[in-house]
Amino acid sequence: MTEPKHLFIPGPTNIPDRVRRAMNLAMEDIRAPDFPELTKPLFRDLKTLFKSETGEIFLFPSSGTGAWEAALTNTLSPGDRVIVASFGQFSMLWAKMCRDLGFETEEWETQWGEAFPLERLEERLAQPDAAGIKAVLVCQNETATGVASDVAGVRRILDAAGHPALLMVDGISSIACIEFRMDDWGVDLAIAGSQKGLMLPTGLSVVCASRKALAASETAKCRRSYFDFAWHAGANKDGYFPYTPATQLLRGLRVSLDILAEEGIENVWARHNRLAEGVRRAVRAWGLDICAARPEIASDTVTAVVVPEGIDSADVVRTAYHKYNTSFGVGLSKVAGRVFRIGHLGALDEVKILSGIAAAEIALRDCGVGLQAGSGVGAAIDYYRETAPAALAAAAE
Repeated sequence: MTEPKHLFIPGPTNIPDRVRRAMNLAMEDIRAPDFPELTKPLFRDLKTLFKSETGEIFLFPSSGTGAWEAALTNTLSPGDRVIVASFGQFSMLWAKMCRDLGFETEEWETQWGEAFPLERLEERLAQPDAAGIKAVLVCQNETATGVASDVAGVRRILDAAGHPALLMVDGISSIACIEFRMDDWGVDLAIAGSQKGLMLPTGLSVVCASRKALAASETAKCRRSYFDFAWHAGANKDGYFPYTPATQLLRGLRVSLDILAEEGIENVWARHNRLAEGVRRAVRAWGLDICAARPEIASDTVTAVVVPEGIDSADVVRTAYHKYNTSFGVGLSKVAGRVFRIGHLGALDEVKILSGIAAAEIALRDCGVGLQAGSGVGAAIDYYRETAPAALAAAAE
């Protein structure tokens, strides 16, 4: 098969044609006098996307991992104590980075399928040595398990304790997909990646830093260069970068932000919730479970489907890939072989999601899962019909 794969992984996501066309252009002068006409509105509109009026945007030519490092090294000093709940592959890797960078890391190993443990944070902040905690790190959306955490709840607990720790949020697979309100939730550092809800190729990461985080960066002692906030801010204020930026990705970002604004970010959140619920109903119709331990923490960007005993989830992924030209996410680390992941984020609608559900259904049957053909697709169709936006329903009459 020579056609592109049908992509239902939690990133990289599908790229809209408008965005692809915007990136197909000749190289341009990154020091041109009119270059700030592109860049300054990007910084402004990214703040709007993060729901922040007072934060400052930093754009790095890196994957989201680079933004992790930027957030940590710009605001902390070696030996600082940080809290990271490890409840999936990516929260676990963030904890590893903290140790690698020399922070005193309290890694709370939490059952995979659960979210950030709010009760444990409340108990920890009541302990006598809690004053030494400099940052609390929260993965808002853990793609390995399909779980979303309550960021606003973390802020409420910090505020109730009167604790000054920085609140850092990995929003790589959540920002531009599910609800995120940086200022309202008191987030100090928020991180996004281009290859998820921003519907771009991998290669751009975004950090939004609060005024509190920027103040911390003035005294932080971690060594940094490439990711230094001050170096970037000095060039960014005039619409430039301290080194060669990824200009084609910036052109694509301009169109991506336009697309999100045209839909309205609250509508984007609602669309992701609706599409995700259709997938979850399909899984229930198959008689299977999802990895998320409770319905209220199920992710709206990726669903981790638990396969029956005796079935290897990697076989399901391989079957879908080789027989049906469709990519799903494999199970990672502690859930390898037990789950496969259906990504439902970015530039997707009902018809595209239904094709992914159908591909998963036929691959599951091929691998020996005894489900009724059409059961999951039918359940999702019924839900999407019942919940079709009123304007669209009226137009169809």
